[in-house]
Amino acid sequence: MIVNITDKAKQQIDNLCEKNDKWAVSLNMKGGGCAGFEYTWGFLSSSDEMEDDDEWVNTHTHRLVIGGPSLMYLMGTTIDYKEEVFGSSFSLDNPNAKSSCGCGTSISI
Repeated sequence: MIVNITDKAKQQIDNLCEKNDKWAVSLNMKGGGCAGFEYTWGFLSSSDEMEDDDEWVNTHTHRLVIGGPSLMYLMGTTIDYKEEVFGSSFSLDNPNAKSSCGCGTSISI
């Protein structure tokens, strides 16, 4: 499996897709952030937005799409959704990360 998505994260992806009338959530990596690489999230509105080298993971009713160039950086990552008193967010446990920033949105590889 490319990534492991917990049931809570799958449910949140489905909720976000339904709320925003999209068929998938996308996850990619780009250069930047305070640690070197930054996670970027987005939506896909139709299946023809996928590139040939993109991969996807089914949630309960929608999909998480990972951009082809980001696969080697995200392989083996566990994605969870944490609900806390002062906010909720996706958390990523990336085994490829050598270090991460304090806010958890960027990593070094």
